Amino acid sequence: MNASLLKAAEFTLEEAKKAGAKEAEAYLNEASELTIEVRNDKIETMKLARDKGLGLRVSIDGRTGFAFCTELSPEVLRELTREAVANAGQTSADLNNLLPAKAPVYPSLDLYDPEICKTPVEEKVELARRLEKIARAYDARVKIIESSTYQDEESETLVVNSLGVAAAYKSASCGLFLAVVAQEAEDNQTGFAFDYRLRYKDLNTQKVGEEASQRALRLLGAKPISTRKVAVVLEPYVTIGFLGLLGASLSAEAVQKKRSLLAAKINQRVVAPEVTIIDDGTLPEGIGSCPFDGEGVPSQRTILIQNGVLQGFLHNTYTAAKDGVASTGNGMRPSFKSTPEVGTTNFFMSGGQLSPDELVKNISDGLLVTEVIGMHTANPISGDFSVGATGILIEHGRLTQPVRGITIAGNILEFFNLIDGIGNDLTFFGGRGAPTIRVREMAVSGL
Repeated sequence: MNASLLKAAEFTLEEAKKAGAKEAEAYLNEASELTIEVRNDKIETMKLARDKGLGLRVSIDGRTGFAFCTELSPEVLRELTREAVANAGQTSADLNNLLPAKAPVYPSLDLYDPEICKTPVEEKVELARRLEKIARAYDARVKIIESSTYQDEESETLVVNSLGVAAAYKSASCGLFLAVVAQEAEDNQTGFAFDYRLRYKDLNTQKVGEEASQRALRLLGAKPISTRKVAVVLEPYVTIGFLGLLGASLSAEAVQKKRSLLAAKINQRVVAPEVTIIDDGTLPEGIGSCPFDGEGVPSQRTILIQNGVLQGFLHNTYTAAKDGVASTGNGMRPSFKSTPEVGTTNFFMSGGQLSPDELVKNISDGLLVTEVIGMHTANPISGDFSVGATGILIEHGRLTQPVRGITIAGNILEFFNLIDGIGNDLTFFGGRGAPTIRVREMAVSGL
C-alpha cells in the first residue's frame, strides 16, 4: 500500500470528522497513461498523461456531500473536507446513503505486470510500427493505415473509510489498436482490430494486423440488398453492442429509477434458454478485474441471467440498501472525480458449443453481420433499436456477397429471445465479452 496515499487518506478522514462528518470515505487514485501512434513508420503522437487525486464522500444524518482535489497537501485537504461537508448540507436526507463496512477478505488477483513499465518506449514504438508492416504485407489492397497505436496504463487505487475499510491495489494493462482502409477500383472499405491485455507478452501484433486487414478486405465489393426477413449471425464484437443495450436493464439503479425492461422479472425466463450473462470482477486476466469496487466492497462473480432466467441485478452499496440486499461489488468509478455508480466489471455472455462455421452452415438464406453503426441511438428503456449494418450474405451455408447500406431493427428482448445458436468463441474486447450468436429471424431493410 502506497504510504503517502494512505497518509493523505487518513489525514482527510480525521479532518472530515473535525468538520462535522459522521462518516467519511477517501478514494485515491494515481495513474499514468502512455499512447504511441505511428503513421507511415514515423511517430505521429507520443503522449504520457499522469493523474493523481482524492475524492471525499461524507455523510451527515443521511445527507451526502462529495468533493475532490488533485493536490494532497494538508491545506488543500482541509479545504476539501470543508467543501464536502458544506455540500452535504445542500442535499436531501436519504438513509440509504451508507458506507460499506470492512470486509474480512478480498479476492487475490494478479493485476500488475512489471514488464509493462520496464519495457523501453522504443520497443513499444516498434510494436506500433510492426502493426503497420503486417497490415501492408498482408495484401496489396491495404492502402491506408488510419491508426496504428500502442497504449498502456498503470494505476494504484486506495479506498479508506471511517468504518474500517483500508484497501489498495495496483494494476496495469496494455493494448494495440489498428485501423486500415482497403481499396479496389473505386471501392474503399475500413477494418479495425484491437487487443488489450494484462500481460505485455500476451500482445499479438500478427493477429491484430491480419484481423484488421481481413475485416477491410472481405467487404470490398459490398452492395445493397433488398428488404427481407432472414436468419442473422453476429460476430462477437457486434454481439457486444447488443449485450450492452440489454445490460443497461441489469443495473439495480435502472430498476429503481423505472428505466429497466427487466423490473419485477426475477426468476422469470426473459431471454432464450441458451443465454447466460455474467459479471465477474474476479475473472483471471480480465481487464475489468479488481479486488474491490470503488467503495471497497469485494468483487465477485454475479450470474445475472442463467439459461434464460433472470437471477438478479448489479448493485452498489446505495441500491443494495434500498432493496435490502447485499452489494454485488459493482460500485464503479471512472476516476476520483466522481461518486460510485452501478457499473460492470468483466461483463459477458457465456460461450456455447458450436463453432462459428457450424452456426452458418445450416442457414440457407441469411446474413453475417460484421459491423453495426448507431447502437448509441438505441433506446435502453424501451429496448427498441434501428441500426445501420454491413455484412456478408449467407447462401446455402456459405458466405457469399458482401453487403452494405442495410438497416436491422427490432426490440432487444425479442432479439435475445430469438437466439437459437451460440458459438464457442467467447471473445473479450476490454471489459466486455461475447461469442458469435445466431438469431432465428430479423428484419433487414435494404433497397
